[in-house]
Amino acid sequence: MATPDFLRVLRASAGQQLLWLPGVTAIVFDDEGRVLLGRRSDTGRWAVIGGIPDPGEQPAACAVREVFEETAVHCVAERVVLVQALDPITYPNGDRCQFMDITIRCRAVGGEARVNDDESLDVAWFAVDALPDLDEFGRFRIKQALSEAPTWFDPTTVG
Repeated sequence: MATPDFLRVLRASAGQQLLWLPGVTAIVFDDEGRVLLGRRSDTGRWAVIGGIPDPGEQPAACAVREVFEETAVHCVAERVVLVQALDPITYPNGDRCQFMDITIRCRAVGGEARVNDDESLDVAWFAVDALPDLDEFGRFRIKQALSEAPTWFDPTTVG
């Protein structure tokens, strides 16, 4: 994930201390019910699309922007799927963050899926019953985006 300019400015004064930040995850489906994934350039793994909202940017607008920036797919936000505080993480450079993730279900409305920035090695649509090796974060969010039922995520049940 590319570091937003506002975060670079903040890091200049805050150093590597733990920062509490918003994050947005977009679970994008096409008309065939497939889900859009990107293979991350930093880890080489397939993942759901996401990013950090710009200051003042609404979560749904962030989801739509991130999807286009990373995949060239145009989408519309449909609904909030999950809001969850994630565990703190430490990046290889020592920066520490903890994200409040807002997962949003989106529907593709145009564009051809392709790598559109340097954050992805590949971008592709996958049938939900034929997903590549995803972490629990991605799998859980896709499952929730497919469900109409409200959910409470219990991190003690993820193994």
